[in-house]
Parts: sequence; structure tokens; C-alpha cells
Amino acid sequence: MPFTNLAFTAATEQARLIRQKQVSPLELTQLYIDRITQLDPDIGSFFYVAAEQAIADAKAKTEQLITQDLETLPPFFGVPTGIKDLSPVAGMPCSYGVKILKKRPSDPDDGLVTRLKQAGFVILGKTATSQLGGLPYTEPPGFAPTRSPWNLTYTAGGSSGGAGAAVAGGLCAVAVGSDAGGSVRIPAACCGLIGLKPSRGRVSNAPAAELFGGFLVHGPMGRSIADVATLLDVMSGYMPGDPYWLSSSELSFAMAAQDECRSLKIGLLREISPTGQADAETIAMLEQTAMKLEGMGHIIEPVDPAGFDGTDLIEPFRIIWQTQMDVGIPGIFLEKMNRQLWLQAQVTKASRFTKAQQQLHYLGRRIVQASQPYDCLLMPTVMSCPPQIGEWKSLNTRKLFQQIINWIAPCPLFNVSGQPAIALPVGMRSNGLPLSLQLVGLPAQEALLLQLSGQMERHGMLVVDQPEAIDNLTVGVKR
Repeated sequence: MPFTNLAFTAATEQARLIRQKQVSPLELTQLYIDRITQLDPDIGSFFYVAAEQAIADAKAKTEQLITQDLETLPPFFGVPTGIKDLSPVAGMPCSYGVKILKKRPSDPDDGLVTRLKQAGFVILGKTATSQLGGLPYTEPPGFAPTRSPWNLTYTAGGSSGGAGAAVAGGLCAVAVGSDAGGSVRIPAACCGLIGLKPSRGRVSNAPAAELFGGFLVHGPMGRSIADVATLLDVMSGYMPGDPYWLSSSELSFAMAAQDECRSLKIGLLREISPTGQADAETIAMLEQTAMKLEGMGHIIEPVDPAGFDGTDLIEPFRIIWQTQMDVGIPGIFLEKMNRQLWLQAQVTKASRFTKAQQQLHYLGRRIVQASQPYDCLLMPTVMSCPPQIGEWKSLNTRKLFQQIINWIAPCPLFNVSGQPAIALPVGMRSNGLPLSLQLVGLPAQEALLLQLSGQMERHGMLVVDQPEAIDNLTVGVKR
């Protein structure tokens, strides 16, 4: 297999090739290190590349293949990945997208990193994030912006923009993001990937007790349903002290994704208040996808948008958001939106935070109740084409906040409700960028979402291609 093709090969397939000794962990890791060196100055998907550490680990795993029973190897043995720079990794800096923390010594591995290492991954480095994970595009001051490998003038999304750009650009095969308001699904939409936000309590946030009012959860991003499902199996499970948790599924998510999907009642949601309908290309693809699903035997019914009105969500969500910006870093070191939120956090009473959290949980109950007549929902992931790099830089914070709301309106609803949601690449826009739709399940129903997504993949409905120009980059773009 040509190495360029290997770079875009699914992670589960890479793991199989390693077990069959058709490629070694060292060869695969060196391939990705070389591609990062060549391409990432243009893409900006990694904040920190741990080349020596990754090569040493890959050498050890390659030697391990000689003596170890291959049947006992963990599922992603020898497969390289990156870790979003909001999660500490021992021996690597953790900047949280803040310039003054670029060389900050990291804490020990957090719980998620421990599980990824136990699954056999080689850690290539730290993928880019928006500052403190607070924005849906990745352009933190002091770092290169993270660009879509499909068109370097457009954002790769955020806050897990680095993870999305790395997978789309063939700099690793699979990655994990974190999602408090769309931060897995938005980069997946921008980069033409599959991105799953699991149910609240599916994946531990250990050692943190609670993040973003309970609305944040880590989720997998990849190029195949098998990769996303297998990675969710690796990530899932209770850790002592978790404030929220779900019981383990009897059937693995990887197995569930291979099952045939029964006929489902799917609710079609065309608009989200107060934003309204998505752009014309998204609505056209929504209708086409609904027709194809009907042709596969599913029942499609229009959804009353009143149950998913996000108007009352905006202010309490902003209050929760601003408290996450007060993490002990002086506001002067934060970019303008985060600085404004930080300033507001200084005068926000604890009672106001508590009330905001209660309001959101009440809204979450309403959203779940509105979802219950359906097995799942079909809707946009984002409402329009991604912005270009720097497009929103000159906006004041009020206008920027409104632009963000208008773009990502379908995503935060389901962080609030705790429901699982998966972004799927279903087509291309007229400008050559990917177009994404979102499936949303009832609480704890990731398996059903993966079954339906797997069925769509087998019917050729998912468009997970290699960006045509990515391996022809020879000169840098203006950064």
C-alpha cells in the first residue's frame, strides 16, 4: 500500500495491518511525523509535536510485536494519534491555547489519556484548540490558526479544530475532541469527518469532577463508523468519583455499528429558533438525505421546532460559559471574547450561576421530552458555511457572540439535554467544502445512532474523501 494511502487508512484497518505485520508501529509513526513536518506548517493542527517520545514508543511497540501474542494486543496497538491540548499528557506541555502557557509543564496523564494509552495508541503530540476551548474556531493569539485541509483559507472549526484538521489532513487516522457546545461536531462538519458527542456520563472527565456545568463530554472523530465506534468503546466507562455515569452496554459499540438497523421513526428538524433555517445548500441536502432514508425503510416525520427553541438557552449558557474562563489566568492574557467573559465572571454571583444551571437542566428536560416521539432526529450540524480564517476577527464581542449563535445553533441544545449526537459528512458544498448533517438520539442511545450511521455508510451516503490538494502543498500560505 502506498504510504500516502496508508496515511488516510482507517485506524482500525491500520491496527489490523500492524497485527498482520504488514506495517510496523515505527513505520506508521514515522510516516505521520514526516507528514506533520511537511504539511502542518500550513494546516496548524498541532501545537506541540512529541516526535522523539512518539518514535521511542513506536520502537518499543515494534519490538513488542516479536514476542507478544498478537491476539492479546489492545485494539489500537501501534496506531498514532494526537491529544487535544486541553488534556494533560505526561512529559508534554499543556497550554490550553494560552500563549503564556506554551511551555507549561504538564500534569500527569488525565483519565482519558490513560485509557488511550491502554488501548495501544502512540501519542504524536498535542492538537490545537481554541483558547480555553471557548470558541468554535481555532485561532488563539500566539499560535498559528488551524485551517481546513479542504481549503486553507477556511477554519477547521473548534474548539477541537486541531483534532479535526489532523485527521482530515492525513496527519493521524483518528482523534478525540471535547464537546461542551459542539466542539467535536463543528470541526467534524468543517473537515468532512464523523464526529460523535456521546451521552452525558458515557465518558469520564476524570480527574475533573464536572466540566462546563456537566455539559462537556469527550468524543471520537474519524473517517469511518468502525473507527468512531471502536474508539468510543475504548473511551467509555465509569471512573471512581464521577458525578454522572451510564452503565456499560452489553454489546460493544463496534459490534452495534455492524448490526442491521431496524426501521426507525426519524424526526426531521429543519429550523432552530431563534436562528431559523439553515442555508439553502444545507436544507437541500437535508431533504435529499431524508428521501434516501425513506427509501431504506425509515419513517420520516417533520418535527415541531417549538420543542427545540434555543432562545431561552442563550443567556444561562453564556453565564455557564463565562465561569469557565475564570481559571486563574489574568484576563489581560486572554483574547477579547474570553477576556469579556472573564470580566463578567468576576461580578457574577454564585446564586446566578446556580440559577443558570437549573434553567439549563430544565430546558434539557424539555428537549428530551420533545425528542421522545422519535427514535432519532435528523437536522443540520451547523447552519451555514464555515467562516474564513480571520473573518470574524474585527467584530466586537456582541456581534461575534451573535455570529457564533447563528452558526452553531443546532449543537448546544444537546449538550444541555445530554443526548448523544453524531455529525456525518453527507456531501460537498458548491465551494468544495464538506457539508454535514447531524443525527441526535435519545439519552444513552449511541448504539442506535451508530447502527443507523453504519447503514448510511454501507449505502454510500457518507462522503469521507481525501482532500485533493493536501499532498500537493509545497509552499506556505500567508499566516
